[in-house]
Amino acid sequence: MLTCAIIDDDEINRLTLEHYIELTPNLKLMASLGDGIAGLTFFREGNKVDVLFLDIEMPHLNGLELLRVLTDPPEVIITTARQDFAVDAFELRVTDYLVKPFDFARFTQAVQRVQSRASHNGAAAATSAPDAPANADLFVKVNSRMVRINFDEVLYVEALSDYVNIVTAKQKYIVYTTLKALETRLAPFANFIRVHRSYLLNTQHIESIEDNTANLRGGHFVPIGKSYQEAFYKGLQRI
Repeated sequence: MLTCAIIDDDEINRLTLEHYIELTPNLKLMASLGDGIAGLTFFREGNKVDVLFLDIEMPHLNGLELLRVLTDPPEVIITTARQDFAVDAFELRVTDYLVKPFDFARFTQAVQRVQSRASHNGAAAATSAPDAPANADLFVKVNSRMVRINFDEVLYVEALSDYVNIVTAKQKYIVYTTLKALETRLAPFANFIRVHRSYLLNTQHIESIEDNTANLRGGHFVPIGKSYQEAFYKGLQRI
């Protein structure tokens, strides 16, 4: 059973979501609120839910602003009439993004995604170190598409001016962000190490190291910068 809350200033949309939740046996509605301020009060009073169905465009405090100030947000399913907030929403690590009007089938798909993440995170918590991050993936914008990338599959990340090149064994993704931003995002993953001013490296994929060059699976090579060598080799000893 997943507990959930709705925050949406449109009463019709709230009633629709309440009906969908009622039709879903494993969901239990804890609160249905009409604006972001009421939602903020709900969470600051210590209330917790597993899933939050969150509208974006609301007066006084919109959904993304609310999400940014919550210290420990639940799994979030965005429900909005606007498509152009998707990049901002996925940067905040929402679970799904539903564009109104959506039907019960699409609603169910989003709930199943929450359940899948909950199952995955529970298994990871049982087998990982206590401080290991639960989520190993992120949505990034590639051209006009939002693409989910699993960081375990990333070989390395290369800086390209205002872009980065995220390289996996299967393909490359050109993403409009900075290497510093991705380094911060990947900080909880001990296997990612900065090895050059232009490269982040996933040590899980190293096959050998020769002449301060890391040889990766699939014939990829990443240079190890002189100023990064000491920290890099010390990092390898801990892995």
